[in-house]
Amino acid sequence: MRRSMFMTRSFMSDRLTKRWYAGVMDIIGEAIAAMRAGRPTSARCSLRAPWGMRFPAMGGAGFHVILEGAAWMLPPGDASPIRLNVGDVVFVSHGRSHALVDDPASPQFPMGGVAAEDIPDGDGPRTSMLCGSYYLDQVRPHPLFAALPEVIHLPARAAPEPGVRSIVELLGTEMDSRQPGTSAAVPALLDLLLLYVVRTWYRKQSGGWASALDDPAILAALTRIQREPAAQWTVAGLAEHAGLSRATFARRFTELVGEPPLTYLTWWRMTKAGQLLTRGDQPLSAIARQVGYRSEFAFSKAFKREFSLSPTDYRRRRRAEVQMVDA
Repeated sequence: MRRSMFMTRSFMSDRLTKRWYAGVMDIIGEAIAAMRAGRPTSARCSLRAPWGMRFPAMGGAGFHVILEGAAWMLPPGDASPIRLNVGDVVFVSHGRSHALVDDPASPQFPMGGVAAEDIPDGDGPRTSMLCGSYYLDQVRPHPLFAALPEVIHLPARAAPEPGVRSIVELLGTEMDSRQPGTSAAVPALLDLLLLYVVRTWYRKQSGGWASALDDPAILAALTRIQREPAAQWTVAGLAEHAGLSRATFARRFTELVGEPPLTYLTWWRMTKAGQLLTRGDQPLSAIARQVGYRSEFAFSKAFKREFSLSPTDYRRRRRAEVQMVDA
């Protein structure tokens, strides 16, 4: 009997863990999708010491994965150099200028539009790495991304979660083999790497969004908002889904997320509207319905209040920007 009860509790715990995992992945995945502009880019390079690369600031986020050898990262600002070894992943969250070198004293070659084979190096120990960038809209970042530190370092020796190690290994294999399908596999793996980096960092934090993602009630409400922005949500309705009283829910949501539930709902609706305007040709009336507005007029008024642009002008401007990124 006791064994049966233990197995039942274990099964229920596993189900709750899987549900939490899926919810967190949904929230982070939606946040990435909302900021996405174009496909991630990457290049593998293999250099012999001495070598150095200075990466310019960009409108997105950068990453580096060490596949062989070792390197030093010189972070933005006056932060101390970071030693990188095989399997390490380093993520530059807000796209600031930084450097990657074999030694902190090595000269840094400017990398703006330079091919990997044009980087000067020497005849010392070899380092192979995968470097690249994600084009993310930093003008209107999701709060999850706005709260990230300048640099996230996931060292292999610290035994990060298995998913990160698996993705790094697959990336190395794909870049080495160049088999049919590599051009599709690498961007997909890079997207997955970004998701795992963000989630891994938040799992080690406390307070704010980290606590929101770890709070089943608030996570349930966030998931509802992001999955169903067209629903006519009220604070009471979201509190019911969260399993809390209206007052408790509103207080806890505001404390962890940083703004009241309906303020976040409006922000998310407008963010989704911007995404739909940029990536499709649906009429404004259809977009209005998908983000919870019953008339095109009400939607356009709310959108202009949020972006200082009409939906039509926003669509025209954003598409031009995305075309420049993809060019």
